[in-house]
Amino acid sequence: MKKITLQSEIEVAQTVAELSGMDAQLLARAKEAAKGAYAPYSNFKVGAALLMKNGVVVIGNNQENAAYPVTMCGERNAVFSAAAQYPNTPIEAIAITIISAKGGIDRPIPPCGSCRQVIYENEIRHQCDIRLILQGDIGKIYVIQSVKDILPLLFDASYL
Repeated sequence: MKKITLQSEIEVAQTVAELSGMDAQLLARAKEAAKGAYAPYSNFKVGAALLMKNGVVVIGNNQENAAYPVTMCGERNAVFSAAAQYPNTPIEAIAITIISAKGGIDRPIPPCGSCRQVIYENEIRHQCDIRLILQGDIGKIYVIQSVKDILPLLFDASYL
């Protein structure tokens, strides 16, 4: 059997000061969005802020429900809201961060598999990469040029 190697490239910033001005602003907006999350069950508040190609910033946060399958992630809330309000406008970047009850999560929080697929569908729809800016409660920040870098085995329409 032959092995293949899949590689991803991720930029790591130790502090917000290392980010571009817009990425720092998006991360701040995501942190603000997380404050408005409804997470009474997990106490894990996710905030997302995305930059549209037209310069508009759209935010989203997680909204939990006692019936967990109907819970909505912050990333998908932001992406779906952007698609509803600006259906023909590509997304340039999305910042994702959290406020956790236990606090001090010092590693970047990646989007779940469902959110990764939704972000990828938007990359396909508008034929452009979406930059991801990821941070935990505190600590280093990952900047990733496309969701394809963290979802290397992609499912797309070519399989249908």
